[in-house]
Amino acid sequence: MFAVGSDHGGLELKQAICKLLDERKLNYEDYGTGNSESVDYPDFGARVAQAVSAGTVQAGVLVCGTGIGMSIIANKYPGVRAALVHDEFTAQMAREHNNANILVLGGRIVSVDQGVKLVKVWLDSQFEGGRHQNRLDKIAAAEQRLQKS
Repeated sequence: MFAVGSDHGGLELKQAICKLLDERKLNYEDYGTGNSESVDYPDFGARVAQAVSAGTVQAGVLVCGTGIGMSIIANKYPGVRAALVHDEFTAQMAREHNNANILVLGGRIVSVDQGVKLVKVWLDSQFEGGRHQNRLDKIAAAEQRLQKS
């Protein structure tokens, strides 16, 4: 199960991503927005990040104008590894090396076609584990220390 969310700046790309998920017969929940009226990205980023953090969904995709704001809000949630990507290499590495559980895109940075392609690359990539897991364990330990302080 996936979660998708966007603000008005990412709506068109989010809709194309939902179509891709439908084509692949992947279950997802659309956390909004549903129209092009101006909205605040933290509201939608928080919904998706909370679902991923709580384990309600296994992963998510967020889109705002640049992707920067969505990355910031999503990475505030425990256990979330949101990666802002702009090309196929960063989409692949987000999964293979960082096991990103939220992919973030900039709807005003990448075209709809390119954005869909990046989601495909991320979905089709697999976490490599090994030395990369050791690094993620260090991130998780730092997160735990910060939560206790």
